[in-house]
Formats: sequence, structure tokens, C-alpha cells
Amino acid sequence: MSRAKNNVAAKQRHKKILKLAKGYRLGKSRLYRTAKDQVEKSLQYAYRDRRQKKRLFRRLWIVRINAACRMNGITYSKFMHGLSEKNIELDRKALAHIAMHEPETFKALVEQVSA
Repeated sequence: MSRAKNNVAAKQRHKKILKLAKGYRLGKSRLYRTAKDQVEKSLQYAYRDRRQKKRLFRRLWIVRINAACRMNGITYSKFMHGLSEKNIELDRKALAHIAMHEPETFKALVEQVSA
């Protein structure tokens, strides 16, 4: 009886990994074993960074709001506290956009919170 080697499945597995490894440098895009290691690590980084992205953007928005607040003579914490007291429900993403692109509107918000 002849020996079954399962070449078709192995070839498909290798092709799948090498396709994911396109664009990597040197052997990481051509050699199956190193490509497999790198693809696995890359997927771990992608999983981790999808979560970190949310944290990083929140930090960026806070920095932008804080800068705009200080230009208008108020601190970030007092501004955010004032917004919650006045029941102005704008998230940090929207506030950062207003602070960057519509400074007059942001100034009006600061005046509303300060009053």
C-alpha cells in the first residue's frame, strides 16, 4: 500500500502563511518557518494594538482639549466638570475636533461653562 503524505494540505497551509507574510523583509517573506513565526507575532501585535489604539486616541483628544482650554484661561478638569454640571454631553472626540477646527465654537463652550 502506498504512503499518504498529505502534500495538498501542507502546500495550502504554506501558501496561506506566505501570503500573509508578503511585504516582510528578507527570509521572513520567503522561508516558511521564519514567515510562520513572524506572521504569528504580527497577529499578536495587531490584536494588542487594536486595543492600544483606543487608549492612544483618548490621550490625544485630552491633550488637544487641554491645550484649547488653557488658551481660553481654564483648566481641563474644570472645563470637563463644568460640562457635566451644565449637562452638555459631548464626548472627547467631538470636543477635540471642535477645539482644533472651530476655535470660536470652543470659546463659546468655555464661556458657557465658566458662567
